[in-house]
Amino acid sequence: MAFSGWPTAALEFYEGLETDNSKAYWTSHKAVYQEQVLRPMEELLEHLGPEFGSSKIFRPYRDIRFSNDKTPYKTHIGATVGGIGYVQFSADGMSAGTGMWHLEPDELIKYRAAVAGPDGAELAAIVAGLERDGVEIHGHGSLKSAPRGYSAGHPRIELLRHKGLTTWRHWNPSPALGTPAAAGHVAELFRTSAAFCDWLNSHIDR
Repeated sequence: MAFSGWPTAALEFYEGLETDNSKAYWTSHKAVYQEQVLRPMEELLEHLGPEFGSSKIFRPYRDIRFSNDKTPYKTHIGATVGGIGYVQFSADGMSAGTGMWHLEPDELIKYRAAVAGPDGAELAAIVAGLERDGVEIHGHGSLKSAPRGYSAGHPRIELLRHKGLTTWRHWNPSPALGTPAAAGHVAELFRTSAAFCDWLNSHIDR
């Protein structure tokens, strides 16, 4: 079936899970999750696939082995799209992003060399343009000081501090999220971020 939007029942499911994150709640509402949450996500990804590539939906279970928080279930559903895109739905609404959230040590070396070099000005211009268009730019694992080997006075020091870089947009719950237009929001963010993703892919070569 074609993606028709996120039903109100999907919001209500996650509102309930935030209140009662237990196996009992999950078991009694599993059919709601499958039909009102998982199925719309599958339909959304099928809609996005021809333009943006294959996808993978994350499991709903949290890895609690090394966490003080022992609640067993994620309070959102998330999926990767095309290797560099991401879409998420929760009681807070829908979000989407692109980029590289975490750079491995060898990737970080390539990223910083590219940012510091002549091509770094292109990334800075892309980021500035996205921000003017209302797209959030998030740096991840960012250092408080300049990375070793780079001057604190470098004109792109803010970008150099990051260990990951992504674009992001969020849409609060609204009637529009319950329509096919929600897929258009995600696609628009992915298209707007294309130059950003191309820069990362070409310079980091993941």
